[in-house]
Amino acid sequence: MENSLKIRCLSKQPGGFSLIEVMIAMALFSIGLLAVASLQGANVKNNTTGNITTQAAMLARAKIEELKSMDISALTAGEYEDADQIDADGNAGGIYKREWQIENAATDLRRIEVSVSWNRAGQSRAVSLTTVTRGGGV
Repeated sequence: MENSLKIRCLSKQPGGFSLIEVMIAMALFSIGLLAVASLQGANVKNNTTGNITTQAAMLARAKIEELKSMDISALTAGEYEDADQIDADGNAGGIYKREWQIENAATDLRRIEVSVSWNRAGQSRAVSLTTVTRGGGV
C-alpha cells in the first residue's frame, strides 16, 4: 500500500515548463526568425536585380526590332549609341546606356548587335543581343 501511495504522489506533481525551458524555446524561435529575415533581404535584392536585367533586355530587343523594321539601305555599318542614358521606357534620364553596332554580313544582310549596360552597387552589368536582318522587318 505504501508503494502505490508514493507512485500517486509522484505522478501528481504540477506539470508545466520551467523558466529555462521557456528561455531555450525563445532562443530557438529567435534564431529561426532571424534566418527568415535574412532570407527576405536576399530575396528583395535578387528580385531587384532580375527586374533591372529584364528591363535592359527589353530595351535591347526594342532597338533590334526598330532597326530590323528599317529599309536595308538605311542600315549603314557603324557604331551608334543613344545620346543620353535612358530609363526602362527608353526616355532620357535613366540608368541604362544603349549602344548598337551594324555590320555588313552580305550584300543584302546586316548583322546588328545591341548592348545595354548599367552600373548598380558599384558593379557594371550588361545585356547584349545579336541578330541578322534583311531589313523591312525580316
